[in-house]
Amino acid sequence: MSRSEKPLSSPFLLAAAGAGIALLATGAAIWQRRRQARVQDDAPIATDAPHWTLGKPSARALFGKSVLINCPRAELYAAWRPERFPEFMENVVAVDELGDDVSQWTIKAPAGREVTLVNRITERVENESIYWQSTPESDIVNSGEVRFTEAPNGRGTFVTLILAYDPPAGKIGRLAAKLLQREPEVQARRDLHRFKQLMETGEVTTNASPSARASEAATEPHI
Repeated sequence: MSRSEKPLSSPFLLAAAGAGIALLATGAAIWQRRRQARVQDDAPIATDAPHWTLGKPSARALFGKSVLINCPRAELYAAWRPERFPEFMENVVAVDELGDDVSQWTIKAPAGREVTLVNRITERVENESIYWQSTPESDIVNSGEVRFTEAPNGRGTFVTLILAYDPPAGKIGRLAAKLLQREPEVQARRDLHRFKQLMETGEVTTNASPSARASEAATEPHI
């Protein structure tokens, strides 16, 4: 380390480790919510929406990523809105607000196809976290949570994203499986870094670079 470089303080390293632990804890909480939701998901639904069979637990995709952004958490929390996802999420083509905290996300899939997610925001803690859950109309059963945690010494905010997917059976399920197997963790990291760029510079100029990955929490787990 050169003399001009400042070592990271112990509080900062502890916060980074805490972000990694938060990934595990939040992932476990989402997993538990998904298990509790199975009764409702498996119940008969009085709607014309397509039905699906939930996959085995081993087939589910559950993963988390964390990035450090040099912005106040209140600003980041205010900016994390479905209508802004196409600005920094590469695979999100469009988001339509349906009312009552429900939005429809059009997602790019392999072979020029598209997948539709219909999600409802089910819980908000101001400036701290946002939780969402898919509705029966969604092509893919999914849930997620984004958390905003202040880093010590005014270094910014850790943004932690946890996502869980239950691909359905049939053609849509096979399409979703290809998408999830190919790039879920990579895409989550890229989208978080694009969000970082947008919030720190006002625009997304390039794809996430190796140098940008240095701002990820040091204890990032692979769930």
